[in-house]
Amino acid sequence: MALTFVVPGLDEAASEKIIAILQNRLSQEQEAALVLKHAHWNVTGPDFIAVHEMIDPQVETVLAQADETAERIATLGGSPDGRPDSIIRHRDWKALDLEGRHSTTSYLKALVEYYDTFIADDRKAITELDELDVISSNIVQDHVQELEKFQWFMRSHLV
Repeated sequence: MALTFVVPGLDEAASEKIIAILQNRLSQEQEAALVLKHAHWNVTGPDFIAVHEMIDPQVETVLAQADETAERIATLGGSPDGRPDSIIRHRDWKALDLEGRHSTTSYLKALVEYYDTFIADDRKAITELDELDVISSNIVQDHVQELEKFQWFMRSHLV
């Protein structure tokens, strides 16, 4: 990848590693927004309105996280890739398998499982970024805190 520039205090090799980690996070954040919207449109049952309305703010949160991640990539001299095929190319996590209309319980269980991986992947990125760039690490730390909170909301519906 050709960097437009290198920010002060980082070398090109470190910047490229940071950008690769962030691009992976960007792809998963973008996919998560799509997955959440899919669930939002397809949940059914007695808790429909509560879950339906709970999901939309999370879509906005994850899209804001994707924007912040993309802007960090650009700040580091990289070019964030937000194309749909980029999501698939960078996917090294399990996709959400639930299709069609299902109960809120089924979707929440599937989303909790999806978030297990999403959060674990963010935590892995934090560990890698801690050694490379504390600023990028802090961004992902803020993101994972929001993801954990939303996962708690989903789990609370399942008790």
